[in-house]
Amino acid sequence: MENLTEIRWHGRGGQGAKTAALLLADAAMGEGKFVQAFPEYGPERMGAPVQSFNRLSEKPISLHCSVTSPSVVVVLDPSLINTVDVTKGLPEDGALLFNTPLSPEEMREKIGLSGKRIFTVDASSIALKTIGRDIPNTPMLGALAKATGLLDFDRMIHDTRAKLSKKFASRPEVIEGNVKAIETAYDEVKGEE
Repeated sequence: MENLTEIRWHGRGGQGAKTAALLLADAAMGEGKFVQAFPEYGPERMGAPVQSFNRLSEKPISLHCSVTSPSVVVVLDPSLINTVDVTKGLPEDGALLFNTPLSPEEMREKIGLSGKRIFTVDASSIALKTIGRDIPNTPMLGALAKATGLLDFDRMIHDTRAKLSKKFASRPEVIEGNVKAIETAYDEVKGEE
């Protein structure tokens, strides 16, 4: 399908891959894009590998199947590269975004990958500083926005704040911590030169 961006999120139960996909979809919908966001669960337990997916388009999306050839892959837990082929289906011009303190060059060497664009951000450290817990989903959302340019950043912040306000109305520190995490990761994400 022309003008379709597909994104695959890899994480572990409790890291917020599903929530990140939903927040991305809400922000894209706020820009007038057509969207899909859906998870794929294996064993539903904390720490188990999970995947979530997005489709974004300027035109209605008629596909209703799993994402097999994403143009972007987001990896919330870098330990997954030891057990999951996170590059599966990713085209040569695709992009990988990793939650890691390693540089893009170091990550490329670690996974032995040629081709594809690699971006890194230490989302876990950012989450610990801004949210107080190692839940890297919102920092990865900010890094994804910067790495891909898929969304207007200010609009995404506005929509994400509104969505979080509904869920955490009585906990403004959670809302502000997550917004700060998104902004920090947006500023700190690194791509290869």
